[in-house]
Amino acid sequence: MRLSDLPKGASAVVEQVNDAHADDMIAQRLRDLGFVEGEPVRLVARGPIGADPLLIQIGSTRFALRRSEAARVSVRWPEAAA
Repeated sequence: MRLSDLPKGASAVVEQVNDAHADDMIAQRLRDLGFVEGEPVRLVARGPIGADPLLIQIGSTRFALRRSEAARVSVRWPEAAA
């Protein structure tokens, strides 16, 4: 699933950032910001026009991402606590 497809308020775990092409600077910047495998993320809010931008939270930090940027991040639902 893509980060851009999460419902508002939903939490997930980052699987990977997908490069759109070789030397994808946006994908690299997302990884530098903390979008790395195993990191929990949450979609806090969607923008009013076309649901753009998305407000994403990692830890205590929030980022506004375009949907096209968030679509590069693959996520999965968090595993249930045992």
